[in-house]
Amino acid sequence: MVQLSRRQVLFAAGAAAVASLAGCGDGGESDNKDLSGNRAGAMDKYGVGDQFKATEAVSFSILYNNHPNYQLKSDWLFWSELTKRTGVTLQPVAVPLSDYEQKRSVLIGAGDAPFIIPKTYHPQEDAYVSSGAILPVSDYLDLMPNFKDKIEKWSLKPEIDSLRQEDGKFYLLPGLHEKPWQDYSLAVRSDILEQLNLKVPTTWDDVYTMLKAMKAAYPNSYPFSDRFSKPNPGGNLLNMLALTHGLAGGGWNYQHVSWDANAKKFVYTGASDQWRQVLQYLNKLVTEGLLDPESFTQTDDQARQKLASGKSFVISTNAQTLVNDYRPDLAKTLPNARMIKIPLPAGPIGPVNPAPRLENGIMISTKARESKNFVAMMQFIDWLWYSDAGQEFAKWGVEGTTYTKDASGKRTLAPDVNVIGLNPKGTKHLQKDFGFYNGVFAYGGRLELVQSFFSPEEMEFQNILNARPTVPVAPPHPFSDEEREQATLWESGLKDYVVQGSLKFILGQRDLGQWDAYVNELKAKNMGSYLDLVNKAHDRYQKDHG
Repeated sequence: MVQLSRRQVLFAAGAAAVASLAGCGDGGESDNKDLSGNRAGAMDKYGVGDQFKATEAVSFSILYNNHPNYQLKSDWLFWSELTKRTGVTLQPVAVPLSDYEQKRSVLIGAGDAPFIIPKTYHPQEDAYVSSGAILPVSDYLDLMPNFKDKIEKWSLKPEIDSLRQEDGKFYLLPGLHEKPWQDYSLAVRSDILEQLNLKVPTTWDDVYTMLKAMKAAYPNSYPFSDRFSKPNPGGNLLNMLALTHGLAGGGWNYQHVSWDANAKKFVYTGASDQWRQVLQYLNKLVTEGLLDPESFTQTDDQARQKLASGKSFVISTNAQTLVNDYRPDLAKTLPNARMIKIPLPAGPIGPVNPAPRLENGIMISTKARESKNFVAMMQFIDWLWYSDAGQEFAKWGVEGTTYTKDASGKRTLAPDVNVIGLNPKGTKHLQKDFGFYNGVFAYGGRLELVQSFFSPEEMEFQNILNARPTVPVAPPHPFSDEEREQATLWESGLKDYVVQGSLKFILGQRDLGQWDAYVNELKAKNMGSYLDLVNKAHDRYQKDHG
């Protein structure tokens, strides 16, 4: 399952030292001493590495994001084996992927939400905090030893702090990664590189040089024709460029503010000098005929057709689209063509791995707190989503049935099981037929586990990215309820103007000499007031929580 990265780690000062999670409302026994009536089914002793097994049969409702690529089946091995191992039966409330966020909002607003609410991307939880509909999960971390252990062991406190609300608590249990996982980059026709005696580009300047050489050899082509622009123009391309210029994100992951570590304050992303540099770079590519101007409006299928017909040589990619889309497309039309995924090109801040170490996560309905099985539920969540054994189970399934493991610990899919093209001869599918490797349950974990599904080619890519420094996390700036309401009124208009204005600069419909006028137009749309709100919230949080 391809997961689009919706929250990227922001650029900030050095990460804070690892500290105990006991502060800022993070669960101590004083917080949880009133849970004596909520321990039915819970284990008396449950610690890191323990197999959770309810002391009596329990069931929990869960909002289930029903992915079209592997529709929910009641007879999946996942369900029966989960109950066998944990004594827990999950009751899924299935919602189509396309309607998930809207349906989730309706259910929470009506007070009808299931106890467990996964597939929530920060800051989506912010909308439900003031109503009291979701739990401040940071109050109950003593019930989750594996979660706490990974935060401390992997030095994730800065990332966790970025989730905190004005009260110092956080309301989302995120997926936790040991190391960042940057999946998206550029795919390039390596046979063209060899033909033109070009090296694999390592910087955005190198990408420009490569495209110039391709254009000289194929003057009737647009060497670069991109995809991933629906619904956000330049979705992946703008995001990669923004991150490698030290900004919080752009394109499909546009973030209104980025942290300026030198000035120790937030700046408005779409009005920053770094954003201007990004637009200037793309405008140069378009002006010189190196980047197809339709890249910002065309569908993915149109971009793929241009690549398959030899009209272009470079396109945005991730590991799966390279294997599942481009190579099969080219095999039908240009069988001698070869495509590779190049390491993420470096920008002005140097080679970095900008991927976050937090993923989408779980909200807990406040109603669950009153359940007699609340403690058992939190222990169960801790085991399935945060223990090594639970994460391996969710991804790989049952040893001897869906996979085997050798003496060194290396896992291999069973001969009759396939997923993401790793075992094409397999007649059964790990997701569709068994329910494992499911995006609702399988994410995060140790680097070895995350990479255990990677091909040797993808491993090489990840090794290069993991050797790079990570991007520190910006400090928290949580809004009050009143501030959030005001910020929401401003954000939509500001983002729309940035998107439209940026596209005009890129396509040459507006001269970059008018940059100052554009910034003043953003100010007229309350950019300055929005920034003041953000920096005021940051200063207040620092004063109140340190």
